[in-house]
Amino acid sequence: MDYWRSFDCKAFVAERHKMDKRVLLIGNPKSFMVNAIERGLEKEKYNVTCVAPQENEIKDLPDKPKIYLLYMGDMTVDDAKALCYINDAIDTERFLLYLIGNKEELTLGLSYIAKEKIQETYLRPLDVKLLAEYLDSVVDYSVLDENLKKKILIIDDDGAMLRMMRTWLSVKYRVYMASSGKIAMSFLAQNPVDLILLDYEMPVMSGPDVLKEIRNSSNLKDMPVIFLTAKDDKESVMKVVGLKPEKYLLKSMPKEKLIGAIDDFFITYANRKR
Repeated sequence: MDYWRSFDCKAFVAERHKMDKRVLLIGNPKSFMVNAIERGLEKEKYNVTCVAPQENEIKDLPDKPKIYLLYMGDMTVDDAKALCYINDAIDTERFLLYLIGNKEELTLGLSYIAKEKIQETYLRPLDVKLLAEYLDSVVDYSVLDENLKKKILIIDDDGAMLRMMRTWLSVKYRVYMASSGKIAMSFLAQNPVDLILLDYEMPVMSGPDVLKEIRNSSNLKDMPVIFLTAKDDKESVMKVVGLKPEKYLLKSMPKEKLIGAIDDFFITYANRKR
């Protein structure tokens, strides 16, 4: 069943209004833009904690929010220590990171923070109201019980791609990762999922080989599988048509289009099963 159809909407709305919509804003506290972002988010009912881009200030903050906004304006290579700390901390603390700045400032941030760890980048001048509307959707999904979220297994030998997809999808879905077909099959033997995102080219056991094994398994044969690959030639596509993947998506797709295709799959799949 589609988890939205099984969800108590009234309870959801009530819970959201009770939520502490908290944001950690990292930037120069004396900056006009940092103060403007803080005031704008507070008007949208967000509880904003503002800290300077210094490792100790961020690290020692108790009960940190799960949403981090990093304002890159006024930052230089002298702030590298704080940027490196954020890059490392996101792996253990699992916060959602958003960068704000002009092109040069964002380039600086991306030289210290891995692209696959960042949810979104925003060019300034920033429309704070639009930012708040986007964060509202993030808050909405965070209200959902983890058990109600659809489960997705991503199979790819590219670690950076795995981390980026986890970053993008973990807002809405429960995401698991496997770096090889063998690891994936062992995982699936014990853990049911709602969808598999499968790379095409992998060593030892290719994507088509993994899908063949899935289709030959009595327990997994009906598992929905979407290829997520860089291979867009007709020969590669036709090679797997008979294995009946749900979709064939390209890694080069823009984030919004890729996630939209996955969202659409779940809506269509839910309607098909009714």
